[in-house]
Amino acid sequence: MNDRLEEACGVFGVRAADEDVGRVTYFGLYALQHRGQESAGIAVTSGEGIIVVKDMGLVSQVFSENSFENLTGYMAIGHVRYSTTGSTYWENAQPTYNMSKFGPISIAHNGNLVNTDELVDWLSSRGVSLTDLNPRMKTSTDSAIIGGLLSCSGADSLEEAIGEMFPRLKGAYSLVILSEKKLYGVKDPYGIRPLCIGRRDGDYFISSESAALDVVGAKFMREISPGELVSIDENGVSSRYFTEPQKPSLCIFEFIYFARPDSILYDRLLFDARKEMGAHLAEEAPVDADIVIPVPDSGVPAAIGFAEKSGIPYGEGLIKNRYIGRTFIQPTQSIRQLGVKLKLNPLRPIISGKRLIVVDDSIVRGTTSRQIVSILKEAGAAEVHMRISSPPIRYPCFYGIDTAVRSELIASKLDVEEIRKFLGADTLHYLSMENLIKSCGSPKEKFCTACFDGAYPIEVPSGLKLSKFRLEEESKV
Repeated sequence: MNDRLEEACGVFGVRAADEDVGRVTYFGLYALQHRGQESAGIAVTSGEGIIVVKDMGLVSQVFSENSFENLTGYMAIGHVRYSTTGSTYWENAQPTYNMSKFGPISIAHNGNLVNTDELVDWLSSRGVSLTDLNPRMKTSTDSAIIGGLLSCSGADSLEEAIGEMFPRLKGAYSLVILSEKKLYGVKDPYGIRPLCIGRRDGDYFISSESAALDVVGAKFMREISPGELVSIDENGVSSRYFTEPQKPSLCIFEFIYFARPDSILYDRLLFDARKEMGAHLAEEAPVDADIVIPVPDSGVPAAIGFAEKSGIPYGEGLIKNRYIGRTFIQPTQSIRQLGVKLKLNPLRPIISGKRLIVVDDSIVRGTTSRQIVSILKEAGAAEVHMRISSPPIRYPCFYGIDTAVRSELIASKLDVEEIRKFLGADTLHYLSMENLIKSCGSPKEKFCTACFDGAYPIEVPSGLKLSKFRLEEESKV
């Protein structure tokens, strides 16, 4: 079942003097649930202290009506998590809580740092232990390290501490930070993970995606820029750059899959971008068929675009169980062997005897796609033509996406024809890089495309790289 790229986290923040900010943050996180289903948390301040409520599970599982009796105040931040750094423990759920010379600080982080060992050593050389700062912390998560850096800063204000300490961080980070007096939004100098700001009357919001702003009735103002620190207090919004912006490198998979299709990035509605990807697929790889079906839900916009461009009817051929999510009840071995059937069920009367074009956003290991082809043919499909709205994924990610080691990425070791045979599809075509970029509506230079071409915008330490580049090591054996 775990055969997709998984986003690391989603973050949300609000400052609203006359609003139930805990409840507003709940609904903001609900809109960002797709970015992380492992844990959820909310931190709130009334100006005196910070209260954090967090737990393992989905937003709806973590919070109840009783939760909001204590989550009162005028500023709040929230977090949904999918772990990439740090194991699955309650203690690693976010937002984090740290005491500092500036008072209590709470942090919610989306992304992944590549120099954590260096930062831990730096803290240790100054006599700072992360476990001393938080005795319950089981691992050195990125968020704990960031909290440690801020807690031991010699700066005169938290804002100065952010400006002083954050240039030490290498990797991807979009954060919301809560103190007793201010709400902050921070984006790394490359802008790898998204972060935007919105407004509703005199209230201000920070979110990983604009769709969450829509849900809480806020108007999208703009994306926070790479290297920018946004501060929100009773005087409104102020902004400064804590470091020089680098080459913009927004993760291109935000356009392909991660972000909701009703979100806006680089002034482009993602539904329109994905629909155009499907249209380009129809141009690149036309085929005689009876119906175009998506792999739900991520393949829907591209399938619509393919159908419109090709003139072949669009239809639903796979029904998704949208409530399967992440369960704490483990299936029996016999149920586990059903694999993708737990999540997708074919509409046999629609599929039987038909030549199908099946549109999906990506192929990672290939095991899920192989099962999809199998169940479609078992349901009577005459032909299955796979169309993928991204290029082949050949390299792992180090910036907050949970990808396999390189040897587990099917496109790192097989060519397209070999992948087709493995899947059992009649034909297979991946979208070209040229048309992917054209669909996104911005130059290639504004994206990180490392998972396709290995061009990492931020240098990755050799030890960390080797941990995911086992293909080269295995090939030498």
